[in-house]
Amino acid sequence: MTNKRYFFLILILGTLTALSPFSIDMYLPGFPAIAKDLHTTTAEVARSLSSFFIGLAFGQLLYGPLMDRFGRKRPLYFGLILYIVVSVGCFSAKSINVLIALRAVQALGSCAAGVASMAMVRDIFPVKDNAKVFALLILVLGASPMIAPTVGSYLTAALGWQSVFIMLMSIAILILIAVIFSLPESYKPDTTYSLKPLPIINSFLGVIKVPQFYTYAIATSLAFAGLFAYVAASPAIFMEFFHVSGKTYGWIFALLSIGFVGSSQVNSVLLRYFRSERIVVVALSWQAIIAIIFLVGSYYHWFGLYGTLVMIFLILCGVGITNPNASALSLAPFSRNAGTASSLMGTMQLGIGALSSFSVSLFSGTATLPLAGIMMASSVVALIVLLVGRRKIVNEVKVDKNAVSGIGH
Repeated sequence: MTNKRYFFLILILGTLTALSPFSIDMYLPGFPAIAKDLHTTTAEVARSLSSFFIGLAFGQLLYGPLMDRFGRKRPLYFGLILYIVVSVGCFSAKSINVLIALRAVQALGSCAAGVASMAMVRDIFPVKDNAKVFALLILVLGASPMIAPTVGSYLTAALGWQSVFIMLMSIAILILIAVIFSLPESYKPDTTYSLKPLPIINSFLGVIKVPQFYTYAIATSLAFAGLFAYVAASPAIFMEFFHVSGKTYGWIFALLSIGFVGSSQVNSVLLRYFRSERIVVVALSWQAIIAIIFLVGSYYHWFGLYGTLVMIFLILCGVGITNPNASALSLAPFSRNAGTASSLMGTMQLGIGALSSFSVSLFSGTATLPLAGIMMASSVVALIVLLVGRRKIVNEVKVDKNAVSGIGH
């Protein structure tokens, strides 16, 4: 594969990965404007974020089997077209309940892009390069938190919050054109793959029974929950509690994203010297320790605006290193059903993320303590799951080696 071809593949896969985050980040600065126009509260508007996460979680389960049965591109076309159509509906929404419902359907469209990109990484690149490729995707993904909130804040100020959904629709149209003309089909349709409920359930069960999958998938999902909680809570924390403007909030969001994106690129350097398994343990330990400090400091009111920014930044650094390594390790055992494995991991991440974002939205007016609590709990539990699960993986490898040794004799 030439360097130019490699670059364009990463760029297209990265934009597919970034569609859902763009759909989240770009409308965050418009929360107060949406609440005012739809005669509701900022906390209620945050429920549209939770509904988006729920739609993403269920959509993962839908598209994984479809992409293993029909190839990657045909279900991807459907999802992108659905996203484009529903974006028009979000633009026209006249009540918060309608917006909440439409956002769930919009998520069903956007998650096709995320499932396809994850599965295509496993299809196209060698397993040993997957963590590096995921880190590069995060670099493209980093455009979302660095660009989307700022663009969203200026669009909202100039043209109203509805213009954000027109922009998202336009982005999806450009991605669809790129997929049609520049992205190859990476997986031949498998006509033997059944779409009946029982075989699909068995396929998911077959994936989730693999210790390496469930250990790293659960660990990264819990580690990621803190990021989802931060995204949901940040409009209220910064614009209502710390009283920054919508434009300033956009720049704060961009600044904090450097922790997540920058650390993912540091991970590429770390992979030259350490194995992914070791990096994940250290990164999660770091994340848990900082989250505990953040919780204690929030309880005793140690942190003002700048202290809060530092704590969140450091936690996001841990997430940025944990995610590409844990994602690569969880998908490594699979080839034929990488789409199913990818969708199941995505469902776990988004399901736990939806729960954390919904939980923090219930306390959105009470400063940083609820966010710190969710970040601490999710990080510590993720570390426990990882340490316990790694012992299970090691024991299974020993059993397999003993079995092979016995056959040899």
